[in-house]
Order: sequence, then C-alpha cells, then structure tokens
Amino acid sequence: MVRKIEYPVFSLFFVLLVLTGAGQSRVITEEYSSDPVSDGVHYHRQEGHTFLRLVSSETCEQTYGFLPCTSTVLGNLFLILVYGYLMFLAATYLSNGSELLLEILGPGIIGGLFLPILGALPDAMLILVSGLSGSKEIAQSQVLVGMGLLAGSTVMLLTLLWGSCVVVGKCDIENSIAIDLRDTKGLSLNGSGVSTDIWTTYAARIMAVSVIPFIIVQLPQVLHTTSGRRLAVLISLIVSIALLISYCLYQVFQPWIQKRRLAYVKHKHVISGILKHLKKHSLGRLLTEDGEPDTNVIRKLFTTIDLNSDGSLSDSELRALIIGIQFDQMDLDKDDAVEKVIKDFDTSNDSLIDVEEFVKGISKWLNEAKRSAVSGHNPGPHTIKFINDFHLQTKKEHYLLGDQSDEVVEGVENPKWTSYKAVLMLLLGTAIAAAFADPLVDAVDNFSSATSIPSFFISFIVLPLATNSSEAVSALIFASRKKQRTASLTFSEIYGAVTMNNILCLSVFLALVYVRNLTWDFSAEVLVILIVCIVMGIFASFRITFPLWTCSVAFALYPFSLVLVYVLDYVFGWS
Repeated sequence: MVRKIEYPVFSLFFVLLVLTGAGQSRVITEEYSSDPVSDGVHYHRQEGHTFLRLVSSETCEQTYGFLPCTSTVLGNLFLILVYGYLMFLAATYLSNGSELLLEILGPGIIGGLFLPILGALPDAMLILVSGLSGSKEIAQSQVLVGMGLLAGSTVMLLTLLWGSCVVVGKCDIENSIAIDLRDTKGLSLNGSGVSTDIWTTYAARIMAVSVIPFIIVQLPQVLHTTSGRRLAVLISLIVSIALLISYCLYQVFQPWIQKRRLAYVKHKHVISGILKHLKKHSLGRLLTEDGEPDTNVIRKLFTTIDLNSDGSLSDSELRALIIGIQFDQMDLDKDDAVEKVIKDFDTSNDSLIDVEEFVKGISKWLNEAKRSAVSGHNPGPHTIKFINDFHLQTKKEHYLLGDQSDEVVEGVENPKWTSYKAVLMLLLGTAIAAAFADPLVDAVDNFSSATSIPSFFISFIVLPLATNSSEAVSALIFASRKKQRTASLTFSEIYGAVTMNNILCLSVFLALVYVRNLTWDFSAEVLVILIVCIVMGIFASFRITFPLWTCSVAFALYPFSLVLVYVLDYVFGWS
C-alpha cells in the first residue's frame, strides 16, 4: 500500500529564498583578516589552525543564476538541510510512483528493470553532478562528495538499516526458524530473530559479486603502478555496465523462475501428502520385501478410493481423497492438486484414472520419494521412514521458497487514473532530483570549505539520509509485520539497493572519472565498501535465520567504516 504524504514544497522553498536570498553559491575568492585578535564575530586562520567562519566576505556564484547560497557555516548547513529534504522528497515520489506502477503492471519488465534503476536515481544524479561542475580541478575536488555518497549509502544500508530491521522484525526462534507473529522472548540474543527465504540468500550472493568492478579499478594501486590506471577505470566501467544489464535481466525473469520452482514444490507437497495418507491406510506396507512398490497393496487402496466401484477414479473421488488430507496448513488449491494427480496418472487422456494407471502412478511416486530421501540402502517392507523424510524435506523446500499465498492481492480500482498518478510522481521525483542535485553538492562542498571538514565525511553521513530515508522507512514498516515473507522482502530490497549502488552508481562515477580524465585515488573508500559488502554478503548468503545477536555485527561495522577511512586517509596518507 502506497503511503499518501503531502509536502509543503513551495512554501518551504519560499522560506528558503527569503532567508538566504542575499547569499551566493560557489566559492570564488576568500579573504581572511590579518588581525590576530578575534572580534567575537569573525573567525580566522592562524598559525595553521582553522576556525569556523560564521560570517565571511567570500563571494560565490548562484546555482542556475538564481538559487540562493552562502559561504558561511550556518548558511550552508541550512542549505544542506533544505536541499537534502528536497532530495528526500524526490526519492519518496520515485518510491511511491514505483509502487503504484508495480501494482498495475506487476513484476517482470517494470519490477525488474525500471524500478531498481529509479530507486538508485537520486544517488546517481548526485554522483553525476559532483563530477560535472566547473573545471577539472573543481570536479576532482567535488567528486569526493559522490564517492562519499556511494560509500555512505552502501554502508548505511548494510549496517544501520540491516541491524534495525533485525531488531524490529524479530520473532521467537524454534528449531532454527523464526515463528511468524510470535515475539515472546524479548531481547534474547539467540532465542529471537528473523528468518528469510532462499531467494534472499541469492540476492545477498549477487550483492557480493557486484563488488568485482571495485576490485578491478583498484588493481593498479595494489600493483603499485600508475601506467594502467586509466585502462583499469575503463575495464571496470565495462564490467559494471555488463553486470548492470545482467542484473536487470535476472530481475525481469526471476518472478517466472520463482513461480515455476514454487509450483514444482507444491507438486511435491501433493505427492508427499498423498503418500503419507496412503501409508496410514496400508498400515505402513507399501513396499515388498526387496523394497519395491507392493502392487497388491496399492490395488487394495484403489478400491477404497473408488467410491462407486466403477473401476476408475473421477475428479470428485480424487477431490474427496485430497480434502481428507491435511497439507500442514499450506494454502493448497484443491482443484490444482486434483489436476496435478490426473496429469501424472492419466496416460490415456480420458480424465479418469483406472487401476493400472493408479498402480503405475503411485509406484512412480514411491520411487521418486526413495530417490529424494533415501541414499545408499534399500528400504525394507516396514521401513517407511523415507516417506516421512521426503515429506519433511518438501516442507522445508516450500518454506525456503517463501510462498506468497498468504498475502492478499487487491485489484487496482481505477487503473487508468492510478497509472497517470504513478507517471506524474515518477516525473516529479526525477525533475526534483535533477534540479537540486547540483546545488546540494555545492552546499556540501562549501560547508566543507567553511569548516575544513572533509566533504567525504559530510556526504558519507548526511546525504544517504536524504536519498535512502524513504527506502529505510518502508523497510522498517515491512519488517515490523514480523513474518518470514515480509522479512524476506525487506532484506532482498536492502541487498538489491546495495547491488544497484555497486553497479549503476559506480558506472556513473567511473564514466565521470574516465571522460573527464580525473584521478582515481579512493583506496580507503573502496576498501570500506569491499569489507562491508563481502562480510555482510557472505554472512547472509549461507543462512536464512538471523538471531538478534547478528544485528550487533552490522551496527559495529558503521563506526568501524568511518574510523578506517579516517585512519587510512589522514594518518597513513593513502589518498
């Protein structure tokens, strides 16, 4: 359900113009007082020390010739907040418009191709404008804002948001699985947590693979050579674009792959349920002494199911059999189950199952269950454990795939109006992101100049809050529903957002570096991205249940990332 939010954009922007209308934007010149004594209003640079300048005589250039700006600390802080809010607004419009479009058109091309790109659009816009401004020297300086946003978004999503979703979505863990809607163990580090489906582990693995372009572009630095840096940037750009295309194609075809695998597991569930039911009525003797299907017992079972004794099983008789079977509270369509049985057994294509077809069909099912659940030995006549093993294995597969039948799918009441609304929201979100990305980058760069705080750290901490906050709120709302289905969706979206950062946003960044012939000197930043993505990717690739203690790992990685970049850049001088 898309949240309906009203935003006072124009009134807020009017206030912005009034409060900062006298200001300017890009810094052109700087004047410092030579008076060693502060007058209490101005601050100065003295003897290598930098002080905050609350008031400055610097001059600068207005973005687009009319947008307000300033060279003071408080003025730029205010502009960062306002422009950041507008970027948050753009991200929200894009998110809500995407959800509306998905309701109408469903997954596939829209859900797999356009929506992931739209979700990363604000970040991509900010990265693009950070390297387009002014001369090559200015671009080299401002591109730190883009790298800070790229690293900050990835780290925030995989640390603060990931850990928060575990805390918000925790349920009681029993037999290594989180039980939907049951949260009675409080803050038990091992007794509560979240579980996801197997598709979520695939998303985590794809995320881990998406760091390959970062490794390629860093190879010249690792090899301590400068001759191949431009070529490494080009190769990394090509690889990231190839990964982007591959990822979008995978997202397009994934819904059909998922539906086919789920249908196959439901088919196995019908097989295991019927075999388990027949085992009870045959007193456990479905096999002969040598472990082969006992055709005499199967024929007797046929006569008990053939209610009208006409020598064949009809739809109604099969339905009566299936209705009497408990499929472990799985939402199984009875008509679909009957159709699966007839399709498997009816070799004569007359929509009826005679005794020979029934014997052959049940024998085939028994052999399939033996192959799936028994390895290395031949079960005896009373050894029906393999049926139970097959049944439990099928239940586990069904759970891992994450059946979506528990979600109510509502039709769109007015698809034409909803489609218009979705397109308008997408266009408005794109326009706002395109218009205010450049002034936001300028404000961050000017704030960095006024405070001598590296622009990387400002963009690392502040900008992801603007561009990813709507996704974060949506993820936390889904996680709070405390179900395996919604937890899977939440974490899959987190991994997907990081993947798009690593391939789409990096592609934009690498294209800027290559086209403008900028210097690639971001070893510490790339190392942070690699560490966080690989640690969390491996962590989430081989498990589906995350106890509450796992959130501490994610939370600890955030301050670790900031400290690591600072130490490597400003203590060891990597950059």
